[in-house]
Amino acid sequence: MNRTDTHRWRTIDIVVAAVIAVSFGVIFWAWGLVWRAADPAFAAAPATQAIMYGVWLVPAVLGGLVIRKPGAALFCEAVAATISALLGSEWGGITIVQGLIQGLGAELAFAAFRYRSFRLPVAALAGALTGLGAALFDFVVWNAEYDLVTYRLPYAALTVVSATLIAGVGGHYLTRALAGTGVLDRFPAARDRTPV
Repeated sequence: MNRTDTHRWRTIDIVVAAVIAVSFGVIFWAWGLVWRAADPAFAAAPATQAIMYGVWLVPAVLGGLVIRKPGAALFCEAVAATISALLGSEWGGITIVQGLIQGLGAELAFAAFRYRSFRLPVAALAGALTGLGAALFDFVVWNAEYDLVTYRLPYAALTVVSATLIAGVGGHYLTRALAGTGVLDRFPAARDRTPV
């Protein structure tokens, strides 16, 4: 099988990517409610709430790790953002644009390794770049009016940390856990499963 064939999406790739995206779209919507409910806990240092951000970035990394094809990370994050907007996310339709930018971050990480390496360091990098995309978007769109030193810079840094840990490292271990159940047997991710 040549490399072009390995990068062609199969029907099962599309279906599983859609399942990941739709599932996380619902999670995104619910996480928005959790985010709002947690506001008082971060009242003393509001920028530190960004440590919760990584949950919104998981499908980009997870989609890339499971599907392992060009466009998977971008597709999963963008569709999840679209679903959350359709469900009534308080941030509205702009989250679709935000999802595209976030998904592009993870896509760049996988592309940098030519969609051939899906180990923990690559997953962490995908999480970090997804977080960087999110941080830059928020820096300009949502947080422009806030103080640079006390809010915007710490918020951006914590977004990248959260994305690296939750979306990157968490996405890696979530993929391994799913592979361990056998549900990914039709995907290359199943080869990473530890034999029992």
